[in-house]
Amino acid sequence: MTLTPLARLVAPGELASHDAPSKWPALVAETIAAHAPDASVIVRDGEALRARCSLWWNDVPPFGTERLGVIGHYAALADDSGRAVLTAAVDELGRRGCTFAVGPMDGNTWRSYRLVVEQGTEPPFFLEPTNPESWPHHFTAAGFTPLAHYYSSLNTDLGRRDERSGATAARLGELGVTIRAVDLARFDEELHGIYSVAAVAFRDAFLYTPLSEAEFAAQYQRIRPLVRSELVLIAERDGQTIGFSFNIPDVLEAKRATPERTAIIKTLAILPDRAYAGLGSLLVDRSHEAMASLGFERAIHALMHESNRSRGISARGAEPMRRYALFGRALTTDVNTVGP
Repeated sequence: MTLTPLARLVAPGELASHDAPSKWPALVAETIAAHAPDASVIVRDGEALRARCSLWWNDVPPFGTERLGVIGHYAALADDSGRAVLTAAVDELGRRGCTFAVGPMDGNTWRSYRLVVEQGTEPPFFLEPTNPESWPHHFTAAGFTPLAHYYSSLNTDLGRRDERSGATAARLGELGVTIRAVDLARFDEELHGIYSVAAVAFRDAFLYTPLSEAEFAAQYQRIRPLVRSELVLIAERDGQTIGFSFNIPDVLEAKRATPERTAIIKTLAILPDRAYAGLGSLLVDRSHEAMASLGFERAIHALMHESNRSRGISARGAEPMRRYALFGRALTTDVNTVGP
């Protein structure tokens, strides 16, 4: 099967050689090499790049009995070019034997994925995916439908305490559970404990793929200069990390020359043990308290899956501010399927 004449299959490294519009998510050679897609697709108009995406069909998340193909690094200037690049992408994935495609996702869920489908009125926050309002329509025009839904919520009253926190803290304290701020002088060691929880807490998450501790630590080391120790809370028992709330300031406020008043609950994770029931809510409440003590006025509970337990925790003090979706569609496998 040949690709549509508007789109061209290229080696992934070629993406970095094409000048992309400034409003597209940045994509440099080092990132492409680290993400290791199997191929990429571009649409050009003369010298101008009009759409792009990358494809993964070898190292992909499990998805039931389907053979998954992943579409990421997505960007397009207009409906026609977006439709062309996605049509070419699904044709190629089908030719490679994939039976289902998801996107946009840069290979796996540890990297950038999802599209904003309800923009809301709040400006973008740090580490949030952003996209033009038209991009979800590009996917639906190419036969995709929303596969999973996510949202971010905003708490504008950090002074309000969870009335259950006292009893929860007392019960967990009897078990020997303590909560403390992260020690930035031992950040590498702290990340080891955080990783040990995340690797277990998220293993049943939608489209989960294991991530090495080295890769996990590298992601968090990149934002290390922005971390304030008071905002990152570690729950321990017998010296072992059993949960954490990793929170950071919304540094985009300073870039917009607006007052720093918002902090982000980036990641909340607890070991799946009934003995620790309520620990997630307690960490969120303590996070709000720490934010308020530093002068923050608002907290964003970021990028929660609709079925995540964090949704129930967030709903007690925050209102949805933005919604996102990951898209998927069934594929027709080409009878002339090629090997990997």
